[in-house]
Amino acid sequence: MRTPLLTLLATAVLALAAGCATQPPTRPAGWSAPEAVVAPSSFTGVHGLAVDTQGRLLAGSVVGNAIWQVDRQTGAAKILIGGPEGQADDIAVGPKGELAWTNYLMGMLRYRDNDAAPMKVLAQGLPGLNSLDFDRRNGKLYASQVFLGDALWEIDRDGVKPPRLIAKDLGGFNGFEVGPDGMLYGPLWFKNSVAKVDPATGQITVINSEFKIPAAANLDGKGNLWVVDTVTGELSKVALANGRKTVVAQLATALDNLAIAPDNGLIYVSNMADNAVIEVNPATGAQRTLTRGKTAVPAGLKADGGQLWLADVFAYRRIDASSGEVTDLKRMQSSDMEYPFSLGLSAKHVALASWFTGTVQVLDRETNKTLAMLHGFKAPYDALPLPDGTVLVAEIATGSILRAHGKDWHERATVASGLAGPVQMTLGPDGALYVSEAAGNVVRVNLADGAKTTVATGLALPEGLAFTPWGSLVVAETAAGKLTEIDLAGNTRRTLADRLPIGLSGGPGMPPPYVPTGVTVDAQGNVFFSADRNNGVYRVRPAR
Repeated sequence: MRTPLLTLLATAVLALAAGCATQPPTRPAGWSAPEAVVAPSSFTGVHGLAVDTQGRLLAGSVVGNAIWQVDRQTGAAKILIGGPEGQADDIAVGPKGELAWTNYLMGMLRYRDNDAAPMKVLAQGLPGLNSLDFDRRNGKLYASQVFLGDALWEIDRDGVKPPRLIAKDLGGFNGFEVGPDGMLYGPLWFKNSVAKVDPATGQITVINSEFKIPAAANLDGKGNLWVVDTVTGELSKVALANGRKTVVAQLATALDNLAIAPDNGLIYVSNMADNAVIEVNPATGAQRTLTRGKTAVPAGLKADGGQLWLADVFAYRRIDASSGEVTDLKRMQSSDMEYPFSLGLSAKHVALASWFTGTVQVLDRETNKTLAMLHGFKAPYDALPLPDGTVLVAEIATGSILRAHGKDWHERATVASGLAGPVQMTLGPDGALYVSEAAGNVVRVNLADGAKTTVATGLALPEGLAFTPWGSLVVAETAAGKLTEIDLAGNTRRTLADRLPIGLSGGPGMPPPYVPTGVTVDAQGNVFFSADRNNGVYRVRPAR
């Protein structure tokens, strides 16, 4: 039996321990070096593929603004043509080894005769310029617009004459190829079909209409058209003679393009959500992953309960902060998601924002079910669900913070205006909203009356921001490649980490923030950030 004294001592110890457990961490003396929670990977979303006359496997990235070269044996990848000129949604190899590619976001088609030759712009002013290919009999060059347009063009090889319009409103003639008969074979993205198009007349002949969303098609020279379906993840063979479809390999969803190696007939398939290139044996369906990442384009990031929630542009994911294990919650094309660049989190809701599509998607946090898909925002760079169920939206195009509320969040009210490029938002310990401005500031917004106070200036393109448990503010200064800790009360700053792989440039026509660097802090004071220059997710621990 315990004595009263021992009982009292035990009670006191337990009380002390409980009190210590609830005490927030104190300001650390410094910070440890960044450590990868999710390892870096190649690309930054991978799309068009081609095997050139040198036998090199080339892979294009739109968001990453580059053409990569992938070793077909080891999967090692390196940049062949950097940004912004290298931005490529599709790549085509000409009959003499020429190279042409589409700058999708810039609406341009670039070309060069060989590695040593200068680059030329053969066409421009065609938003959504997507796929292209050469007629190997005569060198003619064709290109299509998809998503930001819907048309097929013949491109002047000298870049002197304007493009010749072949057809409009085809239904999304995506990754196509010119056949030995001069016909163009490819998918009709919005019509669930693969078809051939006569470039002389624009006449369309459907070959097979048994697909969900066919993304690309290539000919094997044996009477077959090989097709990737981005929704189902299937690689299928379609016989040109009778249109019969045969599924040869089951891959992950979010497939984008394919290339057939002319030397051995192996098929290479790109997956934009996984930064992956997969090799498939067409005879057996056997697969080999050449290269793959756990994330695609990590951007908006939030921490809660030992988990990280990530807007990954081509996917929406959850990461175990301890193990780095990544769980897919939604993937592009196989879900209702629309290219999320930012993410906000509350106890009940998740909000995904896409400045590219002008949308904010509100999800049930527990079930991942979409509760509302809100369109019509003007470049929403961030969205933040509040405990009261409303959602704040930062519109960089209008310099405003809006509140979405009411039934299905369709009512909108302006909370604050006149901001100099609002990028990311976070709630402060005082209940106010703190917003990073692309102009170099952090602004405090009183949510009750919309009053604005500038609390930090002179920052180098600040993006993600989050408060620490001890009350300081951590901001990603992307133009300087560093994280800065700001003591707002004492008006002092210190560098938390520098020389970081953040601050990817979007190139001509793209807003300077481009892919927002996400910053979040957990209850223990660990700082996490997304790295858009190498696709990693990192943690910086407080050093005590």
